[in-house]
Amino acid sequence: MEPLNLAPAPRARRPRPQVVSLTEAAADRVRDIMARADKPYAGLRVGVKNGGCAGQEYVLEYAEAADPMDEVVQDKGVTILVEPKAVLFLIGTVVDYETTALSSKFVFRNPNETDACGCGESVTIVPQTDEAEA
Repeated sequence: MEPLNLAPAPRARRPRPQVVSLTEAAADRVRDIMARADKPYAGLRVGVKNGGCAGQEYVLEYAEAADPMDEVVQDKGVTILVEPKAVLFLIGTVVDYETTALSSKFVFRNPNETDACGCGESVTIVPQTDEAEA
């Protein structure tokens, strides 16, 4: 007689959503900025840093090369390099580019964002956990 296996069956994990995606407007603007740059770049680096009255700020900058631990995302012809420490904060984020009568700017639509300061320069982001991904 075989021993009874009472261990729970392994739980299947859902695929993790793409860390960052771009709207067409954002992709068009990034391609335009990269085309006008003074030298070629590997892509757009996206990250999160501590700062501002709400605690964190989004960071966008040219990337000369991918770092070994970067999460590399290809979207609409744009290479996005996500800093490793920012991945859990940015999962599911959509970056848009908005133009109004008074300003033009990149806008982050982040499902992990829980608060923002009045001026919109800083945010509070709660990182996703393994349970949230499952």
